[in-house]
Amino acid sequence: MSDAGTRVRRGLPGLSYPEDYLKRLAGELTVKFAGVFSAETVERYVLESYTALLRTSTVTAHLASRTVRFATDRLTALAQAKGSLGTGVPEILFVCEQNAGRSQMAAVLTKHLAGGRVHVRSAGSAPARELNPAVIAVMQELGLDMAEEFPKPLTDDVVQAADVVVTMGCGDACPVYPGKRYLDWGLTDPAGETIETVRGIRDEISARVTVMLEELVGA
Repeated sequence: MSDAGTRVRRGLPGLSYPEDYLKRLAGELTVKFAGVFSAETVERYVLESYTALLRTSTVTAHLASRTVRFATDRLTALAQAKGSLGTGVPEILFVCEQNAGRSQMAAVLTKHLAGGRVHVRSAGSAPARELNPAVIAVMQELGLDMAEEFPKPLTDDVVQAADVVVTMGCGDACPVYPGKRYLDWGLTDPAGETIETVRGIRDEISARVTVMLEELVGA
C-alpha cells in the first residue's frame, strides 16, 4: 500500500505507520474472505474504509477498531449483494445525513426488538465525528448501550445488500436498485434538541420499527 503513505500517514497504537496496520488487516480479511474476493479487492476496501473514517475521526485510538468493523461489514455486504454470502434474514439499512442520531437509534432499536430475526446496518451521507450525546443518553434509559456504535459513511455496497432501505426524512438520496423496498420516515433531527424532544424521537422510531418488523417478520 505504498500509495497510501501521503494520505493516511497517521500513527496507530503500537505501529510505526498506518500502512503496517492496513497491510496486516488486509491480510487477515483476505483469509476471512478467501474464495469470495481477491487480495486486491480486500486491500482496496481496507484502504478506502480507513481513509473514509480518517476524515471524521477525532480519536486516533478508535480508528483501528473502527476500520476493522467498517471494512469487514462492507466486504460482507458486497458478498451478500453478489450472492456469495447470505444471512437468511431480511437486511435493513437505516440512512440519515450524519448517522449520529436517528439512523443509529433506529438500528439499535431494531436489533433489540427483532431478536435476531433481521440484520441491520446504518450509514450517513455526511457522517458526524461522534454520536449525539443526547441520543446515547435516551438509549441508555432503555438499557441499550451504544458504546460500540460510530458514524459510518454511506457506501454503495451496503445499499446493494439491503432488502429495505429506510431514510430519516433528511433528504438523503440513496442509489436505487430494483427489488428493494424504500421507506422515508419524516423524523425530527435530534441535533440541538432537548433531552425531552430526543426521548420523543426515540419513542416514535421505536413505534415505527415495531410496525415494520411486524410487516417483515411477524409479531
